[in-house]
Amino acid sequence: MAGGEDAFHRLAAAFYEGIAEDDLLRPMYPEQLEAAKRRLALFMIQYFGGPGTYSEERGHPRLRMRHAPFEVGMEARDRWLKHMNAALEKAEIPQPAREVMRTYFTNTATFLMNVPPAMPIQSGGK
Repeated sequence: MAGGEDAFHRLAAAFYEGIAEDDLLRPMYPEQLEAAKRRLALFMIQYFGGPGTYSEERGHPRLRMRHAPFEVGMEARDRWLKHMNAALEKAEIPQPAREVMRTYFTNTATFLMNVPPAMPIQSGGK
């Protein structure tokens, strides 16, 4: 539905083009991005119904554990989604796969947040 394994490799490459230029997110990634691109592509291939190469090579995805060392707040979530949504367009992922993927990425990015949003200070009585 998304265009086969090549579509996921295009998507990962387009995503990392945005990450490479992002001052907030870039420090969360390794210096060399090639291995990260491959891992992301393999993860997406597996998640969206392709071969289980990602798990064969790396074990269970454990997304929350793998992201725990990084502060993922609302701004990081929103920027990550901005890059992924742009990559979905650039990689020309067809509909309806694009919308299914966009929903998954939005839900997962929110799930991975580990910094609570700032709470407004309330004044007044009880």
